[in-house]
Amino acid sequence: MIMSEDLQCLKAIALKGGLKGPVWVSSQSLGSALGTSPQTASRRLQSLERQLLLSRSVNPDGQYVTVTRSGEEILRHEYADYCRVFGSGREEFILQGMVISGLGEGRYYMSLDPYVQQFSEKIGFAPYPGTLNIRLEPSSVQIRKRLDQLEWVRIQGFSADGRTFGDARCLPCRIEGIPCGIVIPGRTHYPDDVLELIAPVCIRETLGVNDTDEVKVEVAP
Repeated sequence: MIMSEDLQCLKAIALKGGLKGPVWVSSQSLGSALGTSPQTASRRLQSLERQLLLSRSVNPDGQYVTVTRSGEEILRHEYADYCRVFGSGREEFILQGMVISGLGEGRYYMSLDPYVQQFSEKIGFAPYPGTLNIRLEPSSVQIRKRLDQLEWVRIQGFSADGRTFGDARCLPCRIEGIPCGIVIPGRTHYPDDVLELIAPVCIRETLGVNDTDEVKVEVAP
């Protein structure tokens, strides 16, 4: 659990642009921004670095700091909490399940240019050539059915080399801060308790997960 003082320091660095890349700070300037002494500001930076919430490079005239992915996730959770407090009107859906092996077809379909181009244009990223398959916990199956009421992105089918490739629909989501998309082919062969997801990276490698590992999918329309 991050201390409130560390959270305020992390937020101050993010406001300086630390989510986008390295930003220069000194203990003096950061202390002024936080209303604390330079020594206390320095301790806050050291604490955040120990928690792997930021990375930093120390120089004689100051230091360059960057908010890590873990730090960004902390800030995103804080933002989501404030949205609930102040009534953003957005309902968040959480789906939980375990990683399973698929049929191996995702790699082929996610490498086809017409699909890749549409995903890039409509959901903001080109999918890694492969999909992650998740078997949902029983409690998440009913939540999954509620997703059908949301507005999904339509991916149009096409014909190439004498073959017809069908339509699909996609719903943006996230896994531990990684942008993803739930994909349902027009002619699906998966039951209701299985999700097939795409992402701009190999999720298995990025998160270090294997079959039977538990993951959480966040959908915030």
